[in-house]
Amino acid sequence: MRVYGDAARPEETGQIMPPGSNLELVRQRLAAARNITVLTGAGISADSGVPTFRGEDGLWRSYRAEDLATPEAFEREPRLVWEWYNWRRELIATKQPNAAHLAIVELERRAPAFWLITQNVDGLHRDAGSRNLSEIHGNIWKVRCTGCNVVDENRDVPISILPSCHHCGALLRPHIVWFGESLLTTDLQQCSTVLRSCDLLLVIGTSGVVYPAAGFAAVAKETSAFVAEINLGPTPQSSLVDVSLQGRAKDLVPLLLDPI
Repeated sequence: MRVYGDAARPEETGQIMPPGSNLELVRQRLAAARNITVLTGAGISADSGVPTFRGEDGLWRSYRAEDLATPEAFEREPRLVWEWYNWRRELIATKQPNAAHLAIVELERRAPAFWLITQNVDGLHRDAGSRNLSEIHGNIWKVRCTGCNVVDENRDVPISILPSCHHCGALLRPHIVWFGESLLTTDLQQCSTVLRSCDLLLVIGTSGVVYPAAGFAAVAKETSAFVAEINLGPTPQSSLVDVSLQGRAKDLVPLLLDPI
């Protein structure tokens, strides 16, 4: 493993990288890759000003995300849960994709085969223009009927509290994978396919502790993929990857491409 702390500073953006540098190594591997998979987590959205919604940043009316993002909480107090999600929608609606989101869109445009896996529910990747992607934890701009299970897009801000399904009239819930729920089988199958077929996996802004995403780097390594990690600091996956770059996603990811 190569670990390159403080590899690139914001003021270096746009400069030519010296041959043999850590960034140049990843850049060369990206340019040569035929099949690229990208995994993103909260760190990339944090650069757009989106709170992580976990820990102190996620407190709302003294509630933690773990208190509200559960099937049990929704069954017990659906109004409270929807008030929290409305607050999140109002906050996220003020945010825009950053340079890292846009660089990933450019990667998708260039690569012969490309897939993006994101743990984020804010929809910023779609807003940036990403098309080949799996939002494995759901999307805050989608709702799912608790009766007929139909999923619809809904970008109302504010959303009506206790919204009802246009199809059957039952209560809608956020189309989010909550604590205690399993990821969709179709998403897991798609992730397994792209991780086992890629020749390069780029892991951006994820803590490496939330499963199953925390195990995705190991899956890619099983088929000899080159794995590069970008994060503010070391993660539990840093000892597994080929290169670990430390810094902000919005500063480092664009440096991996030619000027966009």
